[in-house]
Amino acid sequence: MTTAFELLKRASVSSKLLQRLLENQLFGKAEKWIDADPTLFVISINDPDNDVVTVKSIIYEVSILNSTIPSYPREARGITCKRQAKVNLPDLSKDGDIILGGIFTMHLDLIHDFNYFTFSPKSTKCKSFGFASFRLAQTMIFAIEEINQNENLLPGITLGYQIHDDCASSTIASKAALALINGEQESIEYPECTGSSNVAAIIGCGPSTNSIVTARTIGSFGIPMVSYYSTCSCLSNKKEYPTFFRTIPSDQYQSKILAELVRTFGWTWIGTIRSNTDYGNFGMQGFVEHAEKFGICIAYSESFYRTDPAQKISKVVQVIKQASTKVVVAFVDAGDMRILLKEMMRQNVTGIQWIGSEAWVTRNFLPAEERAIYLTGTIGPATPRIEIDDLRDYLQNVHPSIFPDNIMVTEFWETLFTCSFTRDNGTSPESSPGQIRQCTGKEHVEEVENDYFPVIMDGSSYHVYSAVYSIAHALHNLFTCVEGDGPFMNNTCAQIANIDSWQLMHYLRTVNFTAKTGETIYFDKNGDPVPRYEFVNLQANFKGSVDIVSVGYYDGSATPGRELMMNFGDIVWSTTGNKIPQAICSEPCLPGTRKVSRKGQPVCCFDCAECADGEISNVTDSIDCIKCPSKYWSNRAKTKCVLKKVEFLSFRELLGFVLVTLVLMGVGFTLTIAAIFYRYRETPVVKANNSELSFLLLFALLLCFIVSLAFIGEPSGWSCMLRRTAFGVVFVLCISCILGKTILVVVAFTATLPNSSVMKWVGPTQQRLGVFGLTFLQGLVCVVWVSVSPPYPLENMSHYRDIIILECNVGSLTAFYLVSAYIALLSIVCLLLAFLSRNLPDNFNDTKYITFSMLIFCAVWITFIPAYVSSPGKYTAAVEVFAIWASSFGLLLCIFAPKCYIILLKPEKNTKKNMMDKVTSL
Repeated sequence: MTTAFELLKRASVSSKLLQRLLENQLFGKAEKWIDADPTLFVISINDPDNDVVTVKSIIYEVSILNSTIPSYPREARGITCKRQAKVNLPDLSKDGDIILGGIFTMHLDLIHDFNYFTFSPKSTKCKSFGFASFRLAQTMIFAIEEINQNENLLPGITLGYQIHDDCASSTIASKAALALINGEQESIEYPECTGSSNVAAIIGCGPSTNSIVTARTIGSFGIPMVSYYSTCSCLSNKKEYPTFFRTIPSDQYQSKILAELVRTFGWTWIGTIRSNTDYGNFGMQGFVEHAEKFGICIAYSESFYRTDPAQKISKVVQVIKQASTKVVVAFVDAGDMRILLKEMMRQNVTGIQWIGSEAWVTRNFLPAEERAIYLTGTIGPATPRIEIDDLRDYLQNVHPSIFPDNIMVTEFWETLFTCSFTRDNGTSPESSPGQIRQCTGKEHVEEVENDYFPVIMDGSSYHVYSAVYSIAHALHNLFTCVEGDGPFMNNTCAQIANIDSWQLMHYLRTVNFTAKTGETIYFDKNGDPVPRYEFVNLQANFKGSVDIVSVGYYDGSATPGRELMMNFGDIVWSTTGNKIPQAICSEPCLPGTRKVSRKGQPVCCFDCAECADGEISNVTDSIDCIKCPSKYWSNRAKTKCVLKKVEFLSFRELLGFVLVTLVLMGVGFTLTIAAIFYRYRETPVVKANNSELSFLLLFALLLCFIVSLAFIGEPSGWSCMLRRTAFGVVFVLCISCILGKTILVVVAFTATLPNSSVMKWVGPTQQRLGVFGLTFLQGLVCVVWVSVSPPYPLENMSHYRDIIILECNVGSLTAFYLVSAYIALLSIVCLLLAFLSRNLPDNFNDTKYITFSMLIFCAVWITFIPAYVSSPGKYTAAVEVFAIWASSFGLLLCIFAPKCYIILLKPEKNTKKNMMDKVTSL
């Protein structure tokens, strides 16, 4: 059977948009548009006995999306709306001008009955009375009564309430929501079925899953819903939940601050447990995202729900027990945590450092002794515990007499005091007649400490209180709207006699007021409040129970970087002592090392490798080592860059001191020989060896020894030029003198032949010109060298990575090779001449000594080449100094030592006759 409804729509929306919205509902399918009037729409209702709500309310969502105010027909065609049976659960209610709905989890478990669909379902039954939720329901009533007595807020208007129990069931929560917005009559006549909702707004639900289902159920009707406990971040999506608001922060913030809390304690290797619900899954998803950004690794991630088989819960506990980390982040609700801890008690698992979510850290769901054993040290965020004036007195005075014949209040009293008002029929679902005492009604609530009347009130009561006041202030702003200055089309206001819920929702979005506690209450664009938490720590006391101690706070309105504050000294940990427990997969890599990931393992599991030479790491757990600048090198610990050691042949070190001593020794010998020659300059030995060339040669050798000192000490511009140029000129001078002596000997023997006139070409003048000419040519090359590309000091960092070698660069290689080749050429010519004339028969023949000296000279410099190339750093200069010293000393001894021997020790041979003797007598 199909019943047709004609619906006039005056909202400025397209037919396609309305078509899509209608098809998304369970009210049927559009049949056709009336072409003559595009505002007339015909729909069909499939199964009129279904739980159908008034058809006109479906237009609310269209109106919200288009910010229009639809008006609806008041005519009727005798339509009757049919519903299913009532929710059949006890409720708390009171009439008023405006009714606020409430959904609270006043029972923790639903008794399931199997339905055969052959008869009407039985009445829903629940068990496990929830004192905390009953306190929240009473807080709602307290807030409404307080508002009714407030002359400045909603004056002349009385608020009423209709509060239902959802029995921790999303199914019951959705049925309760429908009952709130439609009433509980089994049938109503038109036009009542096209009127406004029975409640202006709904306060609820508790669990996020219940809020999700309820928000989806009533969201299309534009009825605002303000939750006091649902924290799932998914509910911030205004596209899916446009009418949802809450006074408790979203898990989007809680997930972030939990990750920040874990990072603050230095934990990088943790386990995670979550409820397999929207609350747990979405909350843990946000936590993991933030944890990964902070470099925190998840050792294991387990999920469960309280209705899972015992084997599943046992497996989760086994994972916790066997894991290498004892820090566990638990994003679960109180009911699931209670089941998990019961299993942990059975397996005797202790020593776990719990980081809990706000849903359970402050809940008292275990006996005090068990909480002290298994939950001491637990840290987690909780909504700020704000005391509400007069609320304690009100809760203390709740009595069955205030709610006569209300089964729920009666059950509360009987369960709280373990008694019964009648011995024949115990109203408590968990009581058994004959086993409990008779209730007198004179019991005192304050004598029993539990979640209903705790020593310290948690923040959930304040959230309910804020939710009621938020709706009240929104209603107040709606009623005080001035026509012509309103927020709706043409600056109109809502019609007081016919307020639509979507109009209230508009004011709820913009509500902003200061509560009695001094806090400013408003909603952001997602319907969320400013996130504020206090961090609590469960600490065992001397009574064997647990105290909830505040150890920090988080304020989302604070300046960046100062939102999170912790008092580490006040924290008690799950392990003995005040030391923060360790939760790492690998020990931190100390400065001087870097982290090396282990293949196939999370990034928090790594090995530590020492930084390479020339690289450092100066922080713990460095990922990479930093390369030192070019003039710096890593210290032995690889923790900082230090200036590289500068190396050069210094006068102060032992090697430099030895070389200077040898040079001075050579200078001393040279001066001594010069003094001897000068003293005996008139003797035949000195005269026979050309005393002028001998003194010039001694002067050249003296300069050779002195020039070698330029190779010692820190290189500078002048010392580098002096090293190469002076060395080249002085050695050419020395070789030129020796070459002159050699040529003189050869010519002297040649001149003994008859008619020989060769001696005129080797006179003193020719000898001086020859030495000067050969030396001048070398000097000219050196002047050009210094002028064009002189030698210069150089910091050599290529030979050693950790040492800077100060040396002299030759500048022009061409000039260097010319100077060196010129010395080599003169040396070879001198050696050949001396060698060829070594056997001339006369004691005057000096070439044999010259030959031997030049052999030593050439051998030294030939040996110098590989030694020079292979000597590192300062030893290069040392080899060069030694080569100069050795070659100079070889010339000095080989040429002058025999003559000094005759002069000093064999004066009888220092005669002209002996010099002219053909027989060698030496």
